[in-house]
Amino acid sequence: MNRLKALWWRWFSGSQPLSTPIVLVIVLAGIGLWTSYYTIAAESEGVVLRFGKFILKVPPGLHFKLPFGIDEVIEVPTQRQLKLEFGLATPGRTNPDQVGGDPEKEKSMVTGDLNSALVEWVVQYRITEPETYLFAVREPGQTLRDLSESVMREIIGDRTVDEIITIGRQEIEETVLSRMRELAKRYRLGVSINQVQLKNVNPPEPVQSSFNEVNRAQQDRENAINLANGEYNKAVPRARGEADQKVRAAEGYRFKRINEAEGDAAAFGAVLEQYVKAPEVTRTRIYLETLGEVLPQAKQDIIVDQSVQQILPMLPLPTRPPEETR
Repeated sequence: MNRLKALWWRWFSGSQPLSTPIVLVIVLAGIGLWTSYYTIAAESEGVVLRFGKFILKVPPGLHFKLPFGIDEVIEVPTQRQLKLEFGLATPGRTNPDQVGGDPEKEKSMVTGDLNSALVEWVVQYRITEPETYLFAVREPGQTLRDLSESVMREIIGDRTVDEIITIGRQEIEETVLSRMRELAKRYRLGVSINQVQLKNVNPPEPVQSSFNEVNRAQQDRENAINLANGEYNKAVPRARGEADQKVRAAEGYRFKRINEAEGDAAAFGAVLEQYVKAPEVTRTRIYLETLGEVLPQAKQDIIVDQSVQQILPMLPLPTRPPEETR
C-alpha cells in the first residue's frame, strides 16, 4: 500500500511517469471502490442480486456490496403508497405504471343493460414483497393494470347504468377491491391492494344531455312518490286513530246503556217485590217520592190531589207577575 501511494505521488507530481499496468490497476481500484457501496432511500428496500440471483433484502441506509457488477441492487419503494389511474392522468407522476397508454379506451365500458358509460377509477396499492414483485411475474405493474381493468369491466358489465352512476358506486368499489385482492394473491404479485375508488362515471358525451333529462325525470318521480308516501303516512294513522276513538266511544256508550238498563231492571224488580208484599204502602211511598222529585222542579206550578181542599194555608206560595201564572 505504501509503495502504491509512493508511485501515485510520483506520477501526480510529474517526477516519474507511471506505466500502463499501474494506471490500469489504479483505475480498477477506483472503480471497485466506487461500486462497492450504495444507499437505499428511507421509504424503500433494496433487493440484492449476485450474478442475477436473488441474495437478500436490505433496509434503508448505507450498505456495501461486491464491486464490478458482481452484486446488483434494485431499489423498491415498499413504504410508498402507489396508485394506478384509469381513464385519467395526473401530472407530475413518479410511478411509471400509474397511467396507461390509452386512457380514453380504458374508461369506455358497456353496462349490463347494454348502455355505454365512461368510468374513471383509481387503484391504490403498496409493494409488500419486493422479491416476489420483481421475479414472480413479468412486468408486474402492467399485469396489475390489466387485472384491475379486467375486474372493473366484469363488475360494470353486471350492473345497470343507473346503479353505476347513482346508488351502486360503493358496492362496485367494494366488489372490485375484494376481487383484485383475491387475484393479486393468486397470481403472486407481491402487492397489497388498499383501495379502489370510482372517480367520474358519466354517459358518453353525445347522449349526456338526454341522460341528464332522464335522471331529472326520475328524481322528480321519486320526489312525488316520497311526498305521496308522506301524506299517506300522515292521513292513514290519523284516520285510524279517529276510527279507533269512535269505536271506543261507541263501546263505552254501549256499556253505559247496558249497565243503566240492568240497574233500572234491578230497581224495578226490588220495587215490584215490595209492592207484592204491601201494595198500598208501596203505592203511597212511590207517590210521595215522585212528588218529592217533581215539586222542587215545578217552581211556581203546584199539582195537588183532589182531596186537598185548602191549599193556601198549607203552602207559603210566593208571588209572581200575572203573566207567569196559569
